[in-house]
Amino acid sequence: MLKNLYLGNNNLEGEIPVEIGNLKLLEHLNIASSSLTRPIPNVIFNMSSLKLINLQENNLTGTLPMDIYFDHPLLEELYLAKNQLTGQIPSHLWDYRGLQIISLTENKFTGSIPKKVGNLILLKALYLSNNNLTGTLPGEIGKLNLERLLLNQNSLTGLIPFEIFNTLMIIEISMAWNHFSGHLPLSMGFCTPNLEKIYLGNNDLSGLIPSSISNASKLIVIALFSNSFTGFIPNTLGNLRDLRRLFIGENNLTGEVSTPELRFFNSLTNCKNLELLSISLNQFNGILPASIANLSTSLLVFEAFGSKIKGEFPIGIGSLSSLSSVVLDSNELTGSIPFTLGRLKNLERVYLEHNDLHGSIPNDLCRLKRMGDLYLSHNKLDGIIPSCLGELGSMRRLFLDSNNLTSIIPSTLWNLEDLLYLNFSTNSLTGSLPSDIGNLKVITQMDLSWNQFSGEIPSTIGSGRMLTFLSFAHNELQGSIPQSLGDLELRYLQYFNVFFNRLEGEIPIGGCFANFTAQSFMQNDGLCGVPRLQVQPCKRSRSRNLSPLKYILPPIVATILLIALIIVFIRGRKRGVELKTQLSSSPHAWRRVSYIELLQATNGFNESNLLGARGVGSVYKGMLSDEVIVVVKVFNLQLEEAFKSFDVECEVLRNIRHRNLTKIVSSCSNPDFLALVLEYMPNGSLEKWLYSHNYCLTILERLNRMLDVAFALEYLHHG
Repeated sequence: MLKNLYLGNNNLEGEIPVEIGNLKLLEHLNIASSSLTRPIPNVIFNMSSLKLINLQENNLTGTLPMDIYFDHPLLEELYLAKNQLTGQIPSHLWDYRGLQIISLTENKFTGSIPKKVGNLILLKALYLSNNNLTGTLPGEIGKLNLERLLLNQNSLTGLIPFEIFNTLMIIEISMAWNHFSGHLPLSMGFCTPNLEKIYLGNNDLSGLIPSSISNASKLIVIALFSNSFTGFIPNTLGNLRDLRRLFIGENNLTGEVSTPELRFFNSLTNCKNLELLSISLNQFNGILPASIANLSTSLLVFEAFGSKIKGEFPIGIGSLSSLSSVVLDSNELTGSIPFTLGRLKNLERVYLEHNDLHGSIPNDLCRLKRMGDLYLSHNKLDGIIPSCLGELGSMRRLFLDSNNLTSIIPSTLWNLEDLLYLNFSTNSLTGSLPSDIGNLKVITQMDLSWNQFSGEIPSTIGSGRMLTFLSFAHNELQGSIPQSLGDLELRYLQYFNVFFNRLEGEIPIGGCFANFTAQSFMQNDGLCGVPRLQVQPCKRSRSRNLSPLKYILPPIVATILLIALIIVFIRGRKRGVELKTQLSSSPHAWRRVSYIELLQATNGFNESNLLGARGVGSVYKGMLSDEVIVVVKVFNLQLEEAFKSFDVECEVLRNIRHRNLTKIVSSCSNPDFLALVLEYMPNGSLEKWLYSHNYCLTILERLNRMLDVAFALEYLHHG
């Protein structure tokens, strides 16, 4: 008669036939890792000869029968994990005293774990992870001789029974991602000599991490992350010579008051097998000791972001030869980036953003041929971008934004063909953008805003067909927006910004540009396009039948121009004599204006009122309480030259009276705010009228403008 039936790891489909119940002497039933569906037939639970049932890793549904008695006096192992079973776990299951392994992981079981679990006196492994179990954990479970207890990713609540930590045979405890609360017992490590792995992360545990945990000398993994533990990291952890992974991030742990150094690192130097150290999101408020150079040479990942770590970055980190990831962002690190990082040949990810690092980016980083992510944003780094970074072909994410970097972008960086993210924004980078920018064909996000780039936007930028984010805002770019950006190939582009440049010409209307708003194109006086973008309409020129005129018009225009110059010159001399004695009468009499009135006039210095930002300040349009429209120039007090510039402009403007020079209406000065209030020129800038395609002046109008400028200059120089 058939005793063992193994059909697992096949592509079997459909439901389990009820005829299988006819195998009266079957002891082992294994149909795991297939594609079986539908509920489990009740007949299987009445096969009294079965010792092992393995139906895991299928697509079985439904509930386990609650209304019949399980006839399995010999059953030792039950594997139903990784299906889609629902409902409560039948209470009869806890009556089978011969059960040694129960595996119901990754289903949708509900209900609680009853006290009857204590009946399973031979149980060695209980796997109930990834279900929807609720309620508290009965203390009876700690009286079993369990070796493995996995309850993670449920909704269990209450205290963890202290009896669990008195289980001599326990090897693994996993209760992460629940809602357990309370403290860990102070003696938790004394009675668990075989404990190798403990996972209690993502709960609501609090209190101290007991130093007695170090008595569980076989511990390999400690995971206590995302709780509310307080106090210090025990200095006794160094006794765990086999410790490989330590996860204690996202708690409220602090450094010792008696010393600024984080002394627990000294203890961890004894853990020679340590591979992963994660202590992020705590409140250490201390400095990294030089002893980190003596940590395990097997250390792969060092995570300590957002933990109020201060002081200089120890150069001894270069001794940790196996490091692949250094995550120390969002701290208070000072000093320079250690050149010794260049010794770490396996380093792939460096996250040092949001610190107070200064100095230059060391060329030694270019020795890291496996570097994929380099985040140095929001520091005080200066100098140039090392050109050798372009030799790191494995680079995927390069973030150098919000520093004080200068010079041009090295041409070698455009050779990083597999680069996904590039952010150089908020620096002082200059130069033009080359056509080689098109080499970045898989780039998804590029931010070059808030720099001093000039020249045109290369048309090859359209080669980055995976772009979702592209910003050139606040630069000095000229020319037109490449029509290639409006191609349908850039269908993923969701954000585009060229705000505050010197661009001109027609804004593309195809592809993704149909979704962009006026905010993307503000402060580019030469741009034209559809009305919804709040720019001037484009003027269509008539080019047909003009070929003969291009030979006839120039001499005619030259003749007219010469005659006009003579006439205007004669009239101008007479007019100039009159202007020397003429003081223009301003419609804006001098008045006192308060800071509050300026704040109201500009809608709180709203960006929609911003006319421009150059040099030492920003210029806003505003309306005073008497409905007089003015221009408010606000000086940037973070720049030293702002105070001198304010004094000079006040001195000059208060003494001039000329109809071709802007009149000063008032000024506002206090220790935290400097501003000049000037007459508003509704017709815009002279540059706009002379060089924009959307505005046109006749020859005589241009001559009159030239003459007015000349008289104003003469007045400034000679009075």
